[in-house]
Parts: sequence; C-alpha cells; structure tokens
Amino acid sequence: MEKDSIKVMARNREARHEYFIEEDYEAGIELVGTEVKSIRKGTLNLKDAWCGIKDGEMILNQMHISPYEQGNRFNVDSRRPRRLLMHKREIMRLYGKVKQDGYSLIPLEVYLKGSRVKVKVGLCKGKKLYDKRQSAAERDAKRQIDRAMKERY
Repeated sequence: MEKDSIKVMARNREARHEYFIEEDYEAGIELVGTEVKSIRKGTLNLKDAWCGIKDGEMILNQMHISPYEQGNRFNVDSRRPRRLLMHKREIMRLYGKVKQDGYSLIPLEVYLKGSRVKVKVGLCKGKKLYDKRQSAAERDAKRQIDRAMKERY
C-alpha cells in the first residue's frame, strides 16, 4: 500500500453550505487508542464540530466519535475536546485572523493519511442568506447547462 494514501473517513458537508472557505490547513489530532479504532470503522460525526484556540493550542470541540465496542474501560467521552497538532506559528496566524477579521475555524474532513489520522481545518467566513440563495442558483444553472450539453452530444 502506498505510504501517503488518503482515505476520507468523514466530511462536514454542511460547512460548505454555511461558510465561504478561504483557506484550509492540515492538522494532526491527539487521540486515545480506542478513538483511532472507532475512526477506522468510520463511526464519527463532524456536523456540530468547531475549532478554537486557547492558550496557544488549537482545540477541536464537539466532534463525536462513537465508543469502540471492544474498548470497555479504555473508552473516553465521545464529545471530549481534542487537541489539534499544528506549528505554533500557524496557530498564532490563525488566531489573529479569527480575532480581527471575523473568521471561524471549522473542521472540513477527517481522513487517514498513511496510518495517521489528519483533520482538514478551514478558515471560513459565514454566508448570509442571500449568499446561500445565490450559490444554490449557480449550482442549478450549472446543472441545467450540463444536462443540455449531455442531451446535445
């Protein structure tokens, strides 16, 4: 198997609907052994997850990882805050953007890169209702153009 093969375990689809994604970053995540086993089974949810920066560390909050069935006493709280591993300089740069410019840090996907669990974190700006309508209209227009081209050829 290739060393840098990527297998996406979960995506936050709602984030693309609710936010404009300006940049994305790859971060490692600090996990307990049974959490890794649960992620490999695909039992995680990013729906309500968000990231915050506290004391110079990036924390992933509200990500749900189901308890591992064979984990018994080694299982931990399914929604506990988890530390994300990034360079200090990147974290401080993101902290400045979040504080000044009204950005949010949203986890976009969790994936396996080789044998490691990684999180793609997006620097996002919230969409207004009219922005959501506009992106839906653009998506519909593109879909109609694709259908017309498909029928023509």
